[in-house]
Amino acid sequence: MKLPDGPKTPPWLQLLQWIADPLGYMETSFQRYGDFFTARWGNLYPKAVFISNPQAIQEIFTADPKLFDSGRGNGLGKVVVGEHSILLLDGSSHQRRRRLLTPPFHGERMQAYGDLICTLAKQVSSQWTIGKPFSVRKSMQEISLRVILQAVFGLNEGPRYEELRQLLAEMMDMTVSPLRASMLFFKFLQKDLGAWSPWGSFRRRQQQIDRLLYAEIQDRRRQNDLERSDILSLMISARDEQDQQMTDEELHDELITLLLAGHETTASSLCWALYWIHYQPQVRDKLLQELNSLGADPDPTDIVRLPYLTAVCQETLRIYPPLFLTWPRILKAPLKLGDYHFDTDTVLLPCIYLTHQREDLYPEPKQFKPERFLKRQYSPFEFFVFGGSNRRCVGAALAMFEMKLVVATIVSNYQLALTDSQPVKPQRRGFFLAPAAGFKMMITGRRVRQEQPSQPVGSSI
Repeated sequence: MKLPDGPKTPPWLQLLQWIADPLGYMETSFQRYGDFFTARWGNLYPKAVFISNPQAIQEIFTADPKLFDSGRGNGLGKVVVGEHSILLLDGSSHQRRRRLLTPPFHGERMQAYGDLICTLAKQVSSQWTIGKPFSVRKSMQEISLRVILQAVFGLNEGPRYEELRQLLAEMMDMTVSPLRASMLFFKFLQKDLGAWSPWGSFRRRQQQIDRLLYAEIQDRRRQNDLERSDILSLMISARDEQDQQMTDEELHDELITLLLAGHETTASSLCWALYWIHYQPQVRDKLLQELNSLGADPDPTDIVRLPYLTAVCQETLRIYPPLFLTWPRILKAPLKLGDYHFDTDTVLLPCIYLTHQREDLYPEPKQFKPERFLKRQYSPFEFFVFGGSNRRCVGAALAMFEMKLVVATIVSNYQLALTDSQPVKPQRRGFFLAPAAGFKMMITGRRVRQEQPSQPVGSSI
């Protein structure tokens, strides 16, 4: 069972390349080896196969989930999300947890957060000053963090809210660069040498956050308020087929997982969306035309249905997806994909970034073209920014909902400009892809929304 060809550099050097320059590592390997290539990262993944062939990805996503040991494949994240996170579960445990977590992120419950998201976006953006540059990342982090704390955690004021807000932001910033992110990949760097050591500082913030979260969970259980609609309250009240609730440890780990997956990724996606919208003025103009067609005070449910806004968000997520790859899948039995026969314990990595960069699917893939999503319906094996199959992101619908509403709120109310004409480069930020640090914009004026009776852009598509 011969593995696909791949880079020949030593495993330790490959891992360093993957941490320091993941896009360069993937693109160079794809150009040389094609749709399948094998990465060797030493003890982390001795044999990991990158896959960017849509047919092969379809076979993986539609295969019996029992064929994969996906929870074990996510072991790298255990130090961050904890051993009870849905990311580390498999089989019946994973199915049970998924059934408990899914309802709060869909239907009327999710839409109830629409006004909250718009209000929070307005609160943060109201602090901007005309003519004064501001950090886009800090602002988008603040919005996404407030959404997490209020919609998910159910906190909007008080000492616990303020302390969590500060600690969570600090913890996220501890992996701001590839160098700092290295401690997530190398066990020998995960040494607590005191409060001033990188890992020691990281662990102390984790412990402080743990203390606050467990206190909130215990308070919420005692209150037993059935009228609350935040996601934590819904998770506490949820019961499985055996009438069992999640334990405090399970709730804690899922909250941390939602924070990691929902805060950092959404903040990065919002940064990229604002960048592309203002880097290409024609995109901004089309989007404004569509937003104005809804009138002066549109309902959030009408905003999220706008086709061009949806296409802008999809293209943002296509060109620089927050996650490079789906969660790893370790084979529990042999599997044939294309011309290859993969043996047990092979790690399969359906590659989001490389698939989204395929010329045959997305002509001129380096160009930002929202119209491609108006002209074509992509399959879940060609566009899969939230993963696929039973490992698809539970909060995908809420993430898109939030992204659309924040973008629409900011673009509708402010005239913004980039402070630098140079293209913004992507870089690793922890496990994710984000705009390079230092990306700034500024307000050049405020908008007054005016009703335009013309059809929304793309409405005839």
